[in-house]
Amino acid sequence: MRHRLTSYFWNSTALRSRSVSNVVLSGTVDVPQPPARLVADWERDIAETLFLEPGDVEPLPLARARMRWPDHKLCVQAMSEWTKSLGLSDVLASSDIALMACRGARYHHDGEQYGSAAFCNLFVSEDKGLDVHFPGTGHRIPLARGTVLMFDTAQPHAVIRRGASGFDAEDFAAGRDCSQFFLTWELPIDNADVARALRIEFDIDPSTASRLNDEQVWLDGARASVCLESGRWRAAG
Repeated sequence: MRHRLTSYFWNSTALRSRSVSNVVLSGTVDVPQPPARLVADWERDIAETLFLEPGDVEPLPLARARMRWPDHKLCVQAMSEWTKSLGLSDVLASSDIALMACRGARYHHDGEQYGSAAFCNLFVSEDKGLDVHFPGTGHRIPLARGTVLMFDTAQPHAVIRRGASGFDAEDFAAGRDCSQFFLTWELPIDNADVARALRIEFDIDPSTASRLNDEQVWLDGARASVCLESGRWRAAG
């Protein structure tokens, strides 16, 4: 168990242990631009309703957007075809979907809230000189319309300026055109196809899992957190 990341996640009413995947799957699909009026509404929402600050990632109302986004179904279809090309059968259709907005993203992991899931994202914004960076794996993926990603929620990641070595709030200051909008799906990590694609190992530390009360990520036998600026793991607390 030494020198190994472990995610402890809810499986029904009990916590279960698993490995944290270093696999980051990415690609590009062909999706149309969202309508300009809809994007303007999203920009207004992040400024006047969400009050999005640099580094924040927050949901937008998807049901409202669907009514004004005729090509939303084409985005879902493109993502479904991409995941099927990875051998994921129809898992996308039965997974929760959300519309998200961000002005960059500080380094973080989502294993303490979504340890039972993998994230599958489709970006619908134009290229604004930003990358998704996974410091633990070395992946750095340019963001543009049609960029697709699938990754372990417990793997640290951020949205940073292209060419930057880390997250800097000044890169996302007010007045800069740096917002990104994306659709995200929560895929069940214990789905056989998802686990195979990300090479997840289960029940690697059942004794610790049986003693915990909430989802956590551990490194070297102790609970760990992530530095917001660099994405490096450190002792929690």
